[in-house]
This record gives sequence, structure tokens and C-alpha cells, in this order.
Amino acid sequence: MPSDGSEREVTLYEAVGGMLFFERLVDGFYARVGTDPVLSPLYPDTDYGPAKRRLTLFLAQYWGGPTIYSDERGHPRLKMRHHPYVIGAAEQQHWMDAMTASIDDLEPMAEVRTMLLEYFEKAAEHLRNDGPLRFTGSA
Repeated sequence: MPSDGSEREVTLYEAVGGMLFFERLVDGFYARVGTDPVLSPLYPDTDYGPAKRRLTLFLAQYWGGPTIYSDERGHPRLKMRHHPYVIGAAEQQHWMDAMTASIDDLEPMAEVRTMLLEYFEKAAEHLRNDGPLRFTGSA
């Protein structure tokens, strides 16, 4: 608590206990990716280690943790990084199902669960690229 008696806001990263929460979340997610008939073809490299590390660091940073992701990779540029993959309604739904189940495995506080799901729903919709507004890489 600050010395002036005011309360300090706690980040979601701090509220969930730090990096370990995001490591467990991403581990659960990738365990599901490997067995999902829609998602697994999007990950041709069955060594998920590098992808897991990137997603863990990105999520930790997004929710108030260390800036390792940006320090190593720069701006996330999520739309650009996902452009090579066709992400339609089925991919979006399977991704959300896997992430939701992974969140639920961790049994976070209801407020944390809601915040995570709201973010992931927006992110999953943002990354869709199968319709008339398909991302072309030009800005």
C-alpha cells in the first residue's frame, strides 16, 4: 500500500498469483489443441514449446506482468502474426472452447474468469479473417 494511505490497484497478473497462473492456463490450452480436430492442423509443429512460451509471455504482459514478450518480440501485431492461418467461425469457436475449459480448470475467482473470457472473446473475433473483411496485411 502506498505510504499516503491510498490503496493501490492490483493488476490481474498479481491477483492470480503471477506467471504460474498463465503458464498453467497455456499448458491446459495447448493440451487441448493437440487433440482438437479443428485446431491441431493450425499448429503443424507438434513441439508447442515456443508457441506456449510466446502466448504465456504475451498474456502475462497484457494483464500487468513483466514486459518480456515486448522486449523479445516487439509490438504483438496479433493480426499480422495470425494472417497466414485461415481463422473462421469454426476455428474461433474451437479456440474459445479450449481456452474456456483451460480457464475453468484453474477455477479463478468469478471476476477474473469474466475478465479473461471477455478479453478472449474480443481477441478471437478480432483475429477472424475468413470473411469479406479478410486481413490483407496492408495498412
